[in-house]
Amino acid sequence: MPPGVVELPPGGTTRQDARVARTVLDLLRLLADRVDRTEAGGAGRDGRAGALEHAATELAGSEPEAGALVLRIRSAMDAGRRRETELAALVETARELTSQSDTGGVLDAIVRRARALLGTDLAYLTLYDADGGDTYMRATAGSVSPRFQALRLPLGAGLGGLVAATRTPHWTGNYGEDERYRHTEEIDAAVGEEGLVAICGVPLLVDAEFVGVLFAANRSARPFAPDEVALLGSLAALAAVSLVQTRQLADTAAALDALRTAHAAIAAAAAAHDRFAGVVLEGGDVADLAEALGRLLDAWVVVLDADGTPAARFGATPDPARWAGAVRSADDAPGRLTRTGRTWAVAVVAAGQRLGTLLLGGVPELDAGQVRTVERAAMVTALVLLFGQREAEADRRERAEALGELLAAADRPRPAVLTRLAELGVAARRPHVLLVCRCAPGRRRAVLRDAAAAGGRAGLVAEHEGAVVALLPGTDPAAAAEPLARAAGPDDPDGAVTIGAAGPVHPAAGLAGVLAEARRSAEALLALGRAGEAAAAADLGFAGLLLGDRPDVAGYVAGVLGPVAEHDARRGSDLLRTLECYYAAGASPSRAAAALHVHVNTVAQRLERIGTLLGAGWQEPDRALEIQLALRLHRLGAPGRTG
Repeated sequence: MPPGVVELPPGGTTRQDARVARTVLDLLRLLADRVDRTEAGGAGRDGRAGALEHAATELAGSEPEAGALVLRIRSAMDAGRRRETELAALVETARELTSQSDTGGVLDAIVRRARALLGTDLAYLTLYDADGGDTYMRATAGSVSPRFQALRLPLGAGLGGLVAATRTPHWTGNYGEDERYRHTEEIDAAVGEEGLVAICGVPLLVDAEFVGVLFAANRSARPFAPDEVALLGSLAALAAVSLVQTRQLADTAAALDALRTAHAAIAAAAAAHDRFAGVVLEGGDVADLAEALGRLLDAWVVVLDADGTPAARFGATPDPARWAGAVRSADDAPGRLTRTGRTWAVAVVAAGQRLGTLLLGGVPELDAGQVRTVERAAMVTALVLLFGQREAEADRRERAEALGELLAAADRPRPAVLTRLAELGVAARRPHVLLVCRCAPGRRRAVLRDAAAAGGRAGLVAEHEGAVVALLPGTDPAAAAEPLARAAGPDDPDGAVTIGAAGPVHPAAGLAGVLAEARRSAEALLALGRAGEAAAAADLGFAGLLLGDRPDVAGYVAGVLGPVAEHDARRGSDLLRTLECYYAAGASPSRAAAALHVHVNTVAQRLERIGTLLGAGWQEPDRALEIQLALRLHRLGAPGRTG
């Protein structure tokens, strides 16, 4: 018999036996209260608990409370051991996460541990994309579906989107039949292909920063107990902190690498290096770097971008003509400081790509330490320009994609496209003009840049079918097109930009019609030998009909005769027939009156009204020709607008 065990004699109980039984029950109650108060934490099965449990087993037949207390104690102890196991697993997870030096390793460790701890078929993690306003799949463990692995979850859509939107855990035993979540075709298809049924998701949060969502999922129905959700939440908290720290370490490492490169100079340049690094770390831009260098060397400084346009200036800079030679010499010696006359220049290069030129002057000589200072300043400038260029390129790509979706839509764009436009700062329900710019392939980059600058954050620019297409806010197509056409320069035939313009139009109503009109105008200008000019369909008259590949006859007729036709429709007058008879009679009011069977004064009054509607100069030869052609097309029955 184990030591400390209280043995009760078989058969009936004596008074002493009853006292022993009461003592055992009292001790069991005390132990049960203890494990309740400590939530089973550290309440292991020591010898005394084992002795009481043995005694309680003996009492179970005569004292039902003893059995219930034993079950209660066992359950609490089992929960305690389970928590100890989970805590040990969390500690081991934290140790593993801290050993990872890259983001990918951290994410893989997170999902692998989540799957093992909860015993699910699958674990996966999505990260928050602040620019896209959604979360995207970043790491999985146990996944077999490529479609699921490439899934993006808009905020509020599906279980994961709801976790991301509310920053609170959500779980379901059967996702497909759970109507609490906003189901989408894309999400349901991916979840179905993966075969997921039960899903639990918890947010990854560090202070107020939302990082992503951690999921555990099963391919069969199963409930998620609250303690399982809490366990996944604890793992998510560890993961979020580790992920943010890993990112910060990676960012710091990248910055340190850049600083090490910039600081690999002689001692005389050390102070300058620290200064440039401080400018960058404090969020400074190219202008701040130019100012820092200029003040350090008491010089004027200019930073040119890849196209030779000044991106920053400091000090009393000379006329641009004086630094042209210096730029050419710098291009011949990338990364090295050169001198042409009184101007020093160094090419700004990063990753083998020329990003611009750093120029300075106003100093008679530079010693070896100052030369290295300028060269290192160019390196830091290259990093800043490269980061800015990549950000700008990403923004241009997104805007080009949005414009491509607009141009590809046969009718009104989808609501998702309008949402994307709003996120990009484009007011889709306000007037815009559309420009189709034809130029040599080598000129397109400059045209894209100039058009993007003209539209700013409210415009869209893209290459489309061999031309640069720009959607710019405004109501006057000609006014929007003129600066871009003029930018090419009159003496540069290879740099000529021919622009067809159309509008105004609301992008939310679709761009198919104005795109066709602007394209026809550009083609008509080229066919007329007017390369380098800009025009809208109204500026070309009947030439646009003859030379465009898809003539818009109805649009031409409406453009010439529209005010007169509208007057007839509104007032019930007969001005169009009067105008037709007038020209048929050789511009004779009396013969036109005879053909119309009215008094000549009536014809004179009608012609006066027509002149008011069409504007001054309507009887000039060029205008008269346009009007007569439009009348003939109107009489023949102009077809509907094409394109």
